[in-house]
Formats: sequence, C-alpha cells, structure tokens
Amino acid sequence: MNVRRLIPTTAVAGAVVLGLTALSACSTSDAADGGNGDKLKVTASFYPMQFLAERIGGEHVAVTSLTKPGVEPHDLELTPRQIGSISESDYVLYLKGIQPAVDDAIKQSGVKNTVDAATLTTLENHGAEVSGHDHGHEEEAHEDEHGHEGEEAHEEHSEGDGHNHGEEGGADPHIWLDPVKYAEVAKGVGKSLEKADPDHAADYKKNTEALVGELDKLNTAYETGLKNTATKTFITTHSAFGYLAERYGLTQQGIAGIDPEAEPTPARIQELHTVAEKEKATTVFFETLASDKTAKTLAKDTGLKTGVLDPLEGITKKSQGADYIEVMESNLAALQKALGAK
Repeated sequence: MNVRRLIPTTAVAGAVVLGLTALSACSTSDAADGGNGDKLKVTASFYPMQFLAERIGGEHVAVTSLTKPGVEPHDLELTPRQIGSISESDYVLYLKGIQPAVDDAIKQSGVKNTVDAATLTTLENHGAEVSGHDHGHEEEAHEDEHGHEGEEAHEEHSEGDGHNHGEEGGADPHIWLDPVKYAEVAKGVGKSLEKADPDHAADYKKNTEALVGELDKLNTAYETGLKNTATKTFITTHSAFGYLAERYGLTQQGIAGIDPEAEPTPARIQELHTVAEKEKATTVFFETLASDKTAKTLAKDTGLKTGVLDPLEGITKKSQGADYIEVMESNLAALQKALGAK
C-alpha cells in the first residue's frame, strides 16, 4: 500500500525536477512556460538584434542569439548546428554587413520571415574619418535584394559625395548606437512580428511603443547631456560611433577602421597626436570585447586618459550595465566626462 502511494509522489518529484531543468535550459524570454511550446522561434544574429526581439516579442517568442556573450560579432564563424537552427526558425532578425558568415547562412536558410535591420532605417558612410583601413565586410551591406530605404541611402552616399573612399567605402552598419535610428528599426521589427504572428499583434504593438518610448527618453538624455561640452572630439579604437557622433554634433576620430581588430598605420597615429592637441581631446576610448593595447599605447604617447565606450555588440560581466539601455546610459556618462560636459 505504502509503496503504491509513494509512486505518484516520486513521479511528481521527478516532474518537478524535470520542470526545473527545462526552465534552467530556456532562454530568458522562454522561461514563462518552461519550453518553446507554441512560441515563435526567433533567431537573432547578435546582441542588438536579440534585445529588440526579446523586448518586442515578450512572452510570445523564444529568442536564440547566434553570437554568444563575449564573442566579437565581426569574427563569428557558425557551427553546422547553428546553421541548421537558422533553417528551423520561424523568424530571423539580423543586420547585413556586420557578420558575413551569418549573412551567407541566412541567405541559404529559406526562412520566410527574415528581416534585415539595415532595410528599416537609412545607412550612411562614416569611413571618411579614417583612411587606409579595411572596411571589407561593410561593402556587402547592400548587395541584398531587399531594396528599401537602406539601399537608397547606400547609393545616395556612395556616388561622389565626398564620403566614400572608393573600395574603402561602404555603409556603416552600427545603426543601433544612435537611439533614433534604433527606434526606427524597433518600429520595423514590431510591424514584421505582427505580420509573422498576427495572433499576438496587439502585444507586439504595445511592446514596440513601450521600447520606442524608452529610446526617445535616451535620445533626450544624450541631447541635453552633450549640448554644452568643452570639446566635441573623442578618440576611439573602434569606429563604431559615427551615427552617434553625427546625431549629437560630435566628431569621432577612430584609431583604426570600422573593423575593431584593424591595426592603425604609423601615419594615422601621428595624425591623432595632432588632432588630440588641436581639438583638446582628453580620452582614448577602448571597448569591452577587443584589446585595449592600442588605446593604452596612444594614450601614453599623447598624455591622454583611457576610458570605456561600449559599442554594445554583446553584453558580458564586464559590461557597464545589464542591457542596451543601461550600457547606453553608461556610455553617455563616459562621453560627458571625456568631453567636459557643462
């Protein structure tokens, strides 16, 4: 009798353990029901796309990012398993021109609901601040059949307008570092999720509006926080902040190009010495996912300080915040300090 009564109890205990295991194995957006169930399977290429998918999709999506925390997205190579998982997705969100391996895999995946964030806003060329560097992977940013605004912008900015360096040029893909552009992308992602999963359209719409509201606040904080500064110039190892600089009337001087691992030429280093002196720049910024060696060498040579300006390509324990909004607020504080905000 006792033995028979114990069976259900053991079964329940086993079920609880299984349930906990299932929960711990899920992504953060997937914890609500302990399994994918009927959730929309979303694949995001790297953190800025993952953040949008999770915030807008909310409880209705199970989001997988192809780029693990701490991995430099530009260098990502996909495993066969990851390539397979893309094909099994209901919805794919990526940014063409950042990760060539991802671009190729998505092209071949045949997933119907595939959204390139670059087509949801206007891309520009910010390569003019640095010369003699490789912008190879940006060249591909608009060879896709998805025309839209991004394509027009690419044509606009590459036909002899003084922004392009011939083969050196290419659209700058770092749109997420401008809260206004990122909000435009968020609106496009919201609409595409409504179409992909009409049953939950009202929630996607509501979540998009909430996120856009937060990004509007962030934009206002940057506008007011950077209005009056002692200098408008900042030096950074990774030229990821072209859109941000343009939005708030600043000048980004990149040590190397848009590729964070590119080595600067001696001529460029000399040029930066002059720029720092002339523009009264105080700080050389480096990032969390790439080496700080070049920044520290330049800072030592020029008597400048170093600081972290995070291009938000991934969140790790070293990040100055738990998510996009928090890290962008930390970036604002770092810029205010470096530029001498009044």
